[in-house]
Amino acid sequence: MGNLGFTEMMFIFVVALLVFGPKKLPELGRQIGKGLSEFRRASSELRGNLEREIQNLDQEVQAAESKTADHEPRG
Repeated sequence: MGNLGFTEMMFIFVVALLVFGPKKLPELGRQIGKGLSEFRRASSELRGNLEREIQNLDQEVQAAESKTADHEPRG
């Protein structure tokens, strides 16, 4: 799904205005904004947790590789 142009945004606004009415539209906008901000916060938190776990796994692999290299006979 690509970016929405001005005419598409106006069409969506007019349909929303007709469906929800002028009194409900600001409340609906606030609720959508809160939902989007919560989703962004949760997704960035998840991304941070995944990156930390990947770094921890990389460190564990490097530590295991260095232990294996220390125990190999030198020739």
